[in-house]
Amino acid sequence: MGSAALDLAYVAAGRFDGFWELGLNPWDMAAGSIMIEEAGGHISDFWGKTSYLTGGYVAAANKQIHPTMIQIIQQHFKSDQISNKFG
Repeated sequence: MGSAALDLAYVAAGRFDGFWELGLNPWDMAAGSIMIEEAGGHISDFWGKTSYLTGGYVAAANKQIHPTMIQIIQQHFKSDQISNKFG
């Protein structure tokens, strides 16, 4: 919708089942990631790790959907095909 913070807030509120995006800056995700965690959801990078703030790749969903979402993302994005935005 144009705002990663809003999309993450919608996941936290249950309006969206999940959200993923690449090429984000830390300030695009910081507030939304807190909302996700406080709502009981899960947020990570595309490989299920917590380095999403520094890597720029984020996947967020409720805890039931998140593992499947990561599997699907990994089928399409391999770690050697995309570079770390900040590295």
